[in-house]
Amino acid sequence: MIKNIAIGTGRRKTAVARVFLREGSGKIVVNGKDLKEYFTSDLQVKLVYQPLLVTSNDNKFDILINVSGGGLNGQAAACVHGVARALAQVDPNSHQALRTNGYLTRDSRMVERKKYGQRGARRRFQFSKR
Repeated sequence: MIKNIAIGTGRRKTAVARVFLREGSGKIVVNGKDLKEYFTSDLQVKLVYQPLLVTSNDNKFDILINVSGGGLNGQAAACVHGVARALAQVDPNSHQALRTNGYLTRDSRMVERKKYGQRGARRRFQFSKR
């Protein structure tokens, strides 16, 4: 039986990531796939690794992530948020380092809703004087 050391929930836009931290050698699995297989962009892969590098825990834990909703960039940012929260649970001393780098802050920017009678959130139909 594999025991989870910590659980963190990360959110960004409409993406939600559930992160499970376990004792291990630094393997990261996202939705049953390897990290590099799930996130094809190098930028997204590096982004998910950032909280581990800041707290120098890159080879101490195995991480299992279940992520849903949104697009790949939102999902990567949600994973970062969740990993940071889980690391802060395991080691309270790393909380300050994660906070200063902004990994514990929930990015609250969302897509503005479309208004009725209009083309989009802010876009209006063309005005006709005559």
